[in-house]
Amino acid sequence: MAKAKSNPDDLPTVTITDEMKSGIYALKTTINQEKAVGDMLAHKAKKHKVGVVAVLSPPELRGYVLIEAYDRDALEKLIKGVPHARGLVAGETALSEVEHFLTPKPAVAGIAEGDIVELVAGPFKGERARVQRIDQAKEEITVELFEAMVPIPVTVRGDNVRVLQKKA
Repeated sequence: MAKAKSNPDDLPTVTITDEMKSGIYALKTTINQEKAVGDMLAHKAKKHKVGVVAVLSPPELRGYVLIEAYDRDALEKLIKGVPHARGLVAGETALSEVEHFLTPKPAVAGIAEGDIVELVAGPFKGERARVQRIDQAKEEITVELFEAMVPIPVTVRGDNVRVLQKKA
């Protein structure tokens, strides 16, 4: 059985001028395939010089990839043949709607003093502890292990803990 191949030469090359404005478009994808679709699109766009400025697949936005491009029609042609790409969402997305995906969240966000956490990395992996102190600047948390014979404060990175129970 022969497969029909799409001709890569039918993709238009976009010549970028100073007057052109880029737009942000949302591409609907299969859930859990966002990163793979984004990587394929970025590679294909770079290879064919289609005028794609950026590709973003934030983990909080399941089922969608954000693409900044100059020409929507060229982008639609680029998307054809990409596995797990379902199609562009109608309209353009404003930068103000996606800005919060561009700034990283601190590792200690959502953790408060008194919370019960589980250590997910390091020598105390799997241990449960109570948060004693939070250092926002260094993104470190000082915890007191529950199962230790003597209560010793241990300082760990904020991304090495998982909150099990919030302080009541």
